[in-house]
Amino acid sequence: MRIRIYWKLTLIFCSLIVLILTATYFYLNTHLKTYVETRIQDNLEKDLLLNKNLIDNELNQKINSADADDLANRIGESLGVRATIINPEGVVIGDSEVSKTGLAQLENHITRAEIQDAVRKGFGQSKRFSTSIRKNMLYMAVPLGKGKLIGILRLAIPLSDIELIESKMFKTISIAIIFAIIATLIASFFVSLMISKPLYEMSAIARRLATGDFSRKAIVHSNDETGDLAKALNNMADEINAKVKNISFEKAKLETILSSMFEGIMLTNEKGEILLLNPSIRKLFFIDSLTEGKKPLEVIRNNAIQEIVDRVLHENREVITQEVSISIPEQKTIMINGVPIVKDSVTEGAVFVFHDITELKRLEDIRKDFVANVSHELRTPISSIKGYAETLLDGKVDSEDNVKEFLGIIYQDSNRLANLIDDLLDLSKIESGKMKMEFDPLEVLPLVKRCVNVLEKTAKDKKLSIKLEIPANLSKALGDHKRLSQVFLNLLDNAIKYTPEGGAICVGAADKEKFIQIDISDTGIGIPEKDLPRIFERFYRVDKARSRELGGTGLGLSIVKHIVQTHNGQVWVQSTLGQGSTFSFTIPIA
Repeated sequence: MRIRIYWKLTLIFCSLIVLILTATYFYLNTHLKTYVETRIQDNLEKDLLLNKNLIDNELNQKINSADADDLANRIGESLGVRATIINPEGVVIGDSEVSKTGLAQLENHITRAEIQDAVRKGFGQSKRFSTSIRKNMLYMAVPLGKGKLIGILRLAIPLSDIELIESKMFKTISIAIIFAIIATLIASFFVSLMISKPLYEMSAIARRLATGDFSRKAIVHSNDETGDLAKALNNMADEINAKVKNISFEKAKLETILSSMFEGIMLTNEKGEILLLNPSIRKLFFIDSLTEGKKPLEVIRNNAIQEIVDRVLHENREVITQEVSISIPEQKTIMINGVPIVKDSVTEGAVFVFHDITELKRLEDIRKDFVANVSHELRTPISSIKGYAETLLDGKVDSEDNVKEFLGIIYQDSNRLANLIDDLLDLSKIESGKMKMEFDPLEVLPLVKRCVNVLEKTAKDKKLSIKLEIPANLSKALGDHKRLSQVFLNLLDNAIKYTPEGGAICVGAADKEKFIQIDISDTGIGIPEKDLPRIFERFYRVDKARSRELGGTGLGLSIVKHIVQTHNGQVWVQSTLGQGSTFSFTIPIA
């Protein structure tokens, strides 16, 4: 059970007061009783001696029995005690508590202890039960007479009177002590409440500090330890508030950095359990569940990644770098860098950075293919040119027709080299943004007709029909006339090359919201489905032998894609093997 501090202080104060007052009571009970009895006895003795002197001065060496009883009555009445006068033979001749007629019935008192002591020693005292008045009495007696014993004066007081005085005295003391305890209890409660109130307020403020509420301050009530504690609490609150704000700011910065990083970040403890995953790594591995406290293998489902985590935590090396291929949820190549968190030579966890290098790998493969293709594309015509030129230089050609044939081949391969170089330069300029384009409103139909006229002879040679389905009210396109002509020429040239004799080609156009969509369809050989995603890559050919035979550089569709994208459009292809293909692209409306 929780007891508040002011009750504890009140209980302590009251316990101390009760202990002190109880000790005081027993002390008074022991010493005051003796003191009261001593004072009563001293007063009785003084009264006895005073009356002895008075009697001795008034009487003339003889006590008259007739006057003794009156004298005893006056003394007893004036002092409020029992006064007795006894002659030297022990006969009671006067008593303030006994009538004159009853004196004769009293026993001889010569044998009483106080009488004997008074006769022998000059003073006698005793406590005993009085048979005449039936009470416990305190007796004191002194001899009367100057030099000659003429009688004995005895004063007596009931012991019950002494006990009554003592009882009243200790009753008064007890009541005073009870009132003192009650007053102390009330005073202690309020004093304890005053002392504990600032502590209670500071306790409430401390609890609010624990919940992050720094709005309240402790009130400094006094310039003492409590005030010092209140000042210290306020200073602590200010320091904690500043620290919390700084930590919150740093945490926000860290979370912002981690959230904005493209690289995936994973933090583990010394047991290899996940403490933190940033959004990038969650997106990389399609993680949407709670991961804290789990092993990486439970979340990512890849043994290689779990092995890297274990190596970093147990080998205690500075940095471990390794490539990992994953196939779930999709095929990717990840570069993982792991470093342990070491403090005082003890590994407390590790940090892992995940780089998705899938695109870099793909680009590297494209670069390798590009270099290989360029080398091959250049080597073939150069070898042909070199071979025929050497033959002509050696003079081994004996016919003028052969010379013309060789020169024709050299010319044809030279054009092929020139076209390849031109295409490479165009592609490089487009990708680097150095190719200048002038975007003007232009009519699509006249542009398409001019491109068809350029290729008309080639189409007629293969008995191909070219149909234009472009509406007269088609919106104007916003684009570069020269580069859009290059797009149409490339797409139409491909359609003519890969469409068998007697086939058909159709060019269509239509408005699509803010764009114009152009469709160039043919009834050619078509493209296998597996090759469709790569058809716009540089030097990619579905049938390499046929493409080279037809004189293509392998860069035309790549150039088309980049020109269309520069116009903020899109390009795509739909094809059925053996039935034909449809190349489509969009350009913005002017």
